[in-house]
Amino acid sequence: MALCHLVVIRPSFFSSPIKAPPPPSSFALSCSKSSSPPPRSIDDGDDSGGPKPKRLSEQSSWEAKDAEGRDYLYRLGQEADNMNIAVGARAGVVDDVFAGDFLGKDSDIVFDYRQKVTRSFDYLQGDYYIAPLFMDKVVCHIVKNYIAHLLNAKVPLILGIWGGKGQGKSFQTELIFQAMGVEPIIMSAGELESERAGEPGKLIRERYRAASQVVQNQGKMSCLMINDIDAGLGRFGNTQMTVNNQIVVGTLMNLSDNPTRVSIGQDWRESDVTKRIPVIFTGNDFSTIYAPLIRDGRMEKFYWQPTHEDIVNIVDRMYEKDGISRKEVVHVVDTFPNQALDFYGAIRSRTYDRSILKWVEDNGGIEDLGKKLLKWRKDEKLPVFTPPKQTLEALLESGYSLLKEQQLIMETKLSKEYMKNIDD
Repeated sequence: MALCHLVVIRPSFFSSPIKAPPPPSSFALSCSKSSSPPPRSIDDGDDSGGPKPKRLSEQSSWEAKDAEGRDYLYRLGQEADNMNIAVGARAGVVDDVFAGDFLGKDSDIVFDYRQKVTRSFDYLQGDYYIAPLFMDKVVCHIVKNYIAHLLNAKVPLILGIWGGKGQGKSFQTELIFQAMGVEPIIMSAGELESERAGEPGKLIRERYRAASQVVQNQGKMSCLMINDIDAGLGRFGNTQMTVNNQIVVGTLMNLSDNPTRVSIGQDWRESDVTKRIPVIFTGNDFSTIYAPLIRDGRMEKFYWQPTHEDIVNIVDRMYEKDGISRKEVVHVVDTFPNQALDFYGAIRSRTYDRSILKWVEDNGGIEDLGKKLLKWRKDEKLPVFTPPKQTLEALLESGYSLLKEQQLIMETKLSKEYMKNIDD
């Protein structure tokens, strides 16, 4: 066997170039087969110190290994409920050979959704009034959570804003977000139930982590807001407590206790630390929610009931473009006391009814309305709509009309006529 090894000549041993050796004899071939060196991996390179084979992409992370020697694909497969849609095939993130041109350079089907999960407030055009007390409470809560690591005090993660219906809790909060430059993720109570057990709880954790990514990747403040949470988690009479209700409550309690360690089903990693994100709830009656969730250590509660001055200031800013003076606004508010803020917005909206009906008649009546609204060509323009001239008399007339409808609903209970056995 020693003679066989003498036949194999490696050119790299010589400093000067030599001619290629003659073809080996059959004896050398047979010896080489019996004593072939062990196979080498693609990253071993040449023994002569030559360059290693070029990788498929310099930006690829598929071959990166962690401290335990496991690559990215292994960790991805360990995550629960993974369908690879969270990674996608985006150019520059994975190897170009996997990101074809048939769907464009970015063939990640959910990338656009993930980018737009936050809420922007471009639709809030104009000057609105924000109640000072409301602003102080929301701003203080957001700032406290972002500097919680600097404070030697327990900072509740959740701020619960509750109060009467139509008092502007959600709208005032959005105005504060716009003023502070906060890019929040806003959820609805309708998302807290699903036909699949555990989905709403996982959705909350995903939205919380998405808000954390906004802070880390975009350098913007973010917040998780859930509107009308008592409608989704509250217990009214003999309503049923579902598994999803329990999981959502447990998820929110766990977020409050561990705001920087949020799992969405994957294996725990020491480096997976989430940025602390403030959470804001709005609702009408928090007494219907599971008591341990709203305890003082987890939730800071704020009862919002606008004063007469707050209502006048908000309505005055609402009617400012219509030429209604502040004195007239005070008269409207005093004429209809004990009404929610949205009542005064509905008054203004109802004054448009006559002008809209006149606009319909001027454009061919109800018979041709569909053609005008839905089937008009791109080069055609809809007829100009002239808004009505707002007056104090018109606002009062609309207000009395709305008040009459409210009283009819409370006094005329037709359900008693249809269901004779209904209880009072």
